[in-house]
Amino acid sequence: MSGGGSALWRLPGLATARGYKREWLRTDVTAGLVLTALLIPAGMGYAEAAGLPAYAGLWATIVPLLAYALVGPSKILVLGPDSSLAPLIAAAVLPLAAVGDPEDALALAGILAVLVGAILVLGGFLRLGFVTELLSKPLRLGYLNAIALIVIVGQLPKLLGFSVDAPGLFEEFGEIVTSVVSGDVETVAAAMGIACLVVIMAFQRWLPRIPGVLVAVVGSIVVTALVGLDDDIGMVGALPAGLPLPQYGNIDWDDVLSLVGPAAGIALIAFADSGVLSRTFAARHGEDVDGSTEMKAIGTANIASGLFGGFPISASGSRTPVAEQAGARTQLAGVVGAVAVLVFVLVAPGVTAYLPDATLAAVVIVAATALIDIPGVVRVWRLSKIEFGLAAAAFVGVALVGVLQGILVAIGLSFVAVVAHAWQPYRTELVDLGDSGFHDVDRHPEGHRIPGLVLVRFDAPLFFANGKIFAGHIRETVARRESPVDWVIVAAEPITGLDTTAVDELVDLDRSLESSSVRLVFAELKGPIKDKLILFEVDDRFDESRFYPSVESAVEAYRNRGSTGADPLPEQIP
Repeated sequence: MSGGGSALWRLPGLATARGYKREWLRTDVTAGLVLTALLIPAGMGYAEAAGLPAYAGLWATIVPLLAYALVGPSKILVLGPDSSLAPLIAAAVLPLAAVGDPEDALALAGILAVLVGAILVLGGFLRLGFVTELLSKPLRLGYLNAIALIVIVGQLPKLLGFSVDAPGLFEEFGEIVTSVVSGDVETVAAAMGIACLVVIMAFQRWLPRIPGVLVAVVGSIVVTALVGLDDDIGMVGALPAGLPLPQYGNIDWDDVLSLVGPAAGIALIAFADSGVLSRTFAARHGEDVDGSTEMKAIGTANIASGLFGGFPISASGSRTPVAEQAGARTQLAGVVGAVAVLVFVLVAPGVTAYLPDATLAAVVIVAATALIDIPGVVRVWRLSKIEFGLAAAAFVGVALVGVLQGILVAIGLSFVAVVAHAWQPYRTELVDLGDSGFHDVDRHPEGHRIPGLVLVRFDAPLFFANGKIFAGHIRETVARRESPVDWVIVAAEPITGLDTTAVDELVDLDRSLESSSVRLVFAELKGPIKDKLILFEVDDRFDESRFYPSVESAVEAYRNRGSTGADPLPEQIP
C-alpha cells in the first residue's frame, strides 16, 4: 500500500472499522437511534439560543458527527451544538449581522466555525493542548454557572410567548419582569412551555430511561397539530428543502477579522470542555486520548460544520453519557445518529412547522440547568477562598461584562493569583525530630532546635517578586535565636526556579550573614537551579562546598565542622 493510503488507514475511524467486531453492531445502532431523540431538539434549541435559525442546529449536528467519526480519537464522544457555546456565538455574530436577517447571521456563524476549526487544527499540530489549563476548575465553575444563567434568562421570553430587546443580562431580566407584570405573557405558549418543562423534569426524575425531551417534543407537535395551535403561538417552522451550501456573499473581510478574537475564545472553551470530556470517557473504558489529536479532530469537525450550514460546536456533556448508557461501543453510534437526523431532515421537513418555540425553550432551559453546580461552588468556598474568588470573578465577568471579556478577565485574575501565591509562599523553620528527620516547627512544636544552626524552608521558586521576602525570612529567623548562629541551612528542594534578581538578593544575604560570621548553605537544591546560581553569581561566592545532597548530610557537616568532640545538646523550643 502507498504511503498516502497507509496514512489514510491510520485515521481513527478507519482504524476502528478495520478491527470492528460484529457483536458491537446491535448496540451501536441502538445507541445511535436513542441518541437521535436528543440530537434533533437539542440541536435546534441551541441554534435558537445562539440567535440563529433552528434548522442550522441540525446541520451543526449531522456534519460534525460524520467528520469526527472519521478523525476523532474518542470512540463514543458526541459532538454538536452546546449550551456553553451558544451565548459566545450570539455575542460574536449578532452585532455584525444585518438586523432581522437570519441568513446573514448564519453565514457569519459559518465563518466563525471555520476560524474556530482552523485555530484548533493549528493548535493541534503545534501541540498546544496545554493552553486549556488556563481555564482552571474554579474558572470553569464560575463560567458555566454564568452561562447557565445567561441561557435560562435568554430563553424565558420564548417560553412565555413574548420577546424582549435588551443589551445586557440585568436589562433583559428587567424587561422580562416588566413584560410579565404588564400581562404580555401569551397564555397558550406559556402553558405549552411550562408543561414541557414539567414533562422533561418528571421523566428525568422518575423515568430516566425514557428520554423526556423526546416525549415533550413529540407530544407538543401532536397537540399543536390536533388542536390547530400553529396559528396561535410561535412555531419553529418547516425546514428548508435541500442540502445546505456555503453562502458568504454578503460577508466582507472586516467582518472576518472581527471574528478572529471571538473565534480564539470559543476555540479555547470548546477544546477545554471537549478535552476533559474525552479524557473522562476514555479513562472509563481503559483507553487514552492524545490531547493534540483531539484538538485537531475537534477543529476538523468545526471546519466541516462551518462549510455546510452549521456553526461552532464542541463535545456534548449531556448527549455523550446518553450514548454510553445506551451501549455505544464505537464511532458508528454517532454515524447512525447523524444519518437518522439527515433522514428526518430530508423525509419529514414539514414536521417542525408544528413544533412550538416554547417547547424548544423548555428543552434548552432544562439542558442549561445541568450546567449549574451549587455543590461545586460550596466545595470551592470551603477549600480555598482565593479559588472561590476566581470562580466569583468569572461568574460576574461573564454575566455582566460579556462572555468573552469575562473569561479573559478571569484568566488574567488567575495569573495574578499564581503570582500572588509565589510572592507570598509558605515558609517555615525546621526542627529536629530525631529519627523522623527535620520538619515544620509550626506542625511539630515538640521538635528541637540545634544550637548554632538555623534550618529554613521556602516553598516557591525564587524570582524578582519574592527574593527580598526570602532573604527577610532568613534574617528574621536568625534574629529570633537567643544564642549565636553559626550556620543557616536552606532546605531548598521546593525551590524550582531562580532569576537574576533573586540571585542578587542571595548575594546580599550571604554578605550580610558573612559579616556576622554566619555561613549560608543549601541542601537538596536541584541541579539546574544550582547551576544557575553558580552561573549568575559573578563573585564566585557559591562554590560546591555550599551545596549538600540532603538536609541530613548538611546537618552532619555542621556538627562535624572543625571538631571531633561530641555533638551539642539539642535546644528546646521556648
